[in-house]
Amino acid sequence: QVQLLETGGGLVQAGGSLRLSCAASGSIEEINAMGWYRQAPGKQRELVARISSRGTTQYADSVKGRFTISGDNAKNTVYLQMISLKPEDTAAYYCAASRLVGVDSPDWWGQGTQVTVSS
Repeated sequence: QVQLLETGGGLVQAGGSLRLSCAASGSIEEINAMGWYRQAPGKQRELVARISSRGTTQYADSVKGRFTISGDNAKNTVYLQMISLKPEDTAAYYCAASRLVGVDSPDWWGQGTQVTVSS
């Protein structure tokens, strides 16, 4: 089993920055990809960014150029650096981990952290 713990959410003004962290523990040898998803009220959960164990990254079009996903293998932690935040980025952000690369159904989920961007 894998446990994921997100930190770093909060309230920020439009144009501001936040960094989310996701620390993995447990059976981390099973993880080959990690990512961040978000869900705004009344909307479906969507992929924000993901990174493979080889460092390959993928981003949603809406965050390209503003968000950066990175990983620290020594700390079993994935980060999401968010800049130029917009009110439409307001959502609950979830860390996810997968056994397989590129799948849209992660095997493990964190409990989420709220990001609120005020206008």
